[in-house]
Amino acid sequence: MTLLIMAAGMGSRFGGLKQIEPVGPNGEFIIDYSIYDAKLAGFDKVVFIIKEENYDIFKNTIGARFENMIDVEYVFQKIDDIPMHDLDITNRIKPWGTAHAILAARDVVKDKFAIINADDFYGRDAFNKISDFLQNSNDNEMVIVGYEVANTITDAGSVKRGVLEEENGYLKKLIESVIEKKNDSYLASPLDGRSPFEVKSNTLVSMNMMGFSPKLFKYLEEGLVDFFKQNKSNLEKCEYLIPDVVEKLTLDGTFTTKIIHTNAVWLGMTYKEDKEMLVREIEKLVRNNTYPIHLTDYEKI
Repeated sequence: MTLLIMAAGMGSRFGGLKQIEPVGPNGEFIIDYSIYDAKLAGFDKVVFIIKEENYDIFKNTIGARFENMIDVEYVFQKIDDIPMHDLDITNRIKPWGTAHAILAARDVVKDKFAIINADDFYGRDAFNKISDFLQNSNDNEMVIVGYEVANTITDAGSVKRGVLEEENGYLKKLIESVIEKKNDSYLASPLDGRSPFEVKSNTLVSMNMMGFSPKLFKYLEEGLVDFFKQNKSNLEKCEYLIPDVVEKLTLDGTFTTKIIHTNAVWLGMTYKEDKEMLVREIEKLVRNNTYPIHLTDYEKI
């Protein structure tokens, strides 16, 4: 199995390349803990999706730490990696979104794979559960790890989450939303402009931890053509997002999408103010021996 790590974003709200911000007791990054947990859960390959200009810094930091422990590859998310070459994309600055990022790995991912964000700490339970699913799934099944929304909120501001509606454990609807805590409740404001709505503390949300078979790439390529046809007048800001693709492929019956519930608590650095709490929580996990104090003690895996 392959772990596909989306690390091409710069983190505008955090203000820099937060994927390589030290958070562990010996300078470890969030990505280090994700790879450590993935290795324990049975993943044997990691693919980083990055900007080409960040290749050297990733390879010399993160890659150097793990290349003796797990197979590591890099792919580049490029703005000009698109099927329609008659489009004027000269004013496009940001990459095209998470679905386009995943498509960048189409030539190197040949097995079942999971995706994660580079700047989110997912917890070992989540890696174990998605690994178990992938090892027992068929090529027409997808999976989303669902977190209780109360376990994914930061006190520093609003966050983007995919609100999950399920039926008998399977995805029925995925509403990408901005969520913020309002006193004792949580308010979700859909990104597509629909009216805001309240969600309960145990409502499941997506943190972009999903699992697929390589069959997905065919549909990502086909969907990208439709995406550009629909967004010719919005080429500066439009985004081809994996939650939208997953919902579409689920609703049209191409795939079924299982939702797996985890009790894990999200940790991350959406805002600069989050770092202090993240460092503190990782220190606790080291003290209770969830992780070694030197995460590069690979012989303990």
